[in-house]
Amino acid sequence: MKAFLLVGFGGLAGSMCRYATSLLFTRAQSDFAWGTWIANVLGCLLIGLIYGLSEKFQWLTPEWRLFLTTGFCGGYTTFSAFAFENLKLLESGNYWTFSIYSVTSFAIGLLAVAAGVFLTKM
Repeated sequence: MKAFLLVGFGGLAGSMCRYATSLLFTRAQSDFAWGTWIANVLGCLLIGLIYGLSEKFQWLTPEWRLFLTTGFCGGYTTFSAFAFENLKLLESGNYWTFSIYSVTSFAIGLLAVAAGVFLTKM
């Protein structure tokens, strides 16, 4: 139960920061989704820093890592978790799994969004 609360509170904070980032960087006259792009890049940088520093200095308890990575970064952007998982696959030499996971996540995710939109138009 404690882990669920840590993830939940971290996710709450991350989601609020995500919304603030979108408000700050989204431009009405731009076709490019700057708010989303910046949140994805910052989330990836943040999860990398949290992982790297906690591995190097052992300064985070497992609870804080859960709160910050799964909770906050997950609430801020799920892309950071996706990128981190892919990095771990590459680091462990699982190139085939990395390729399948990356391509299918993007392609099937895009198709699922399109299917959802299509279903609403029926």
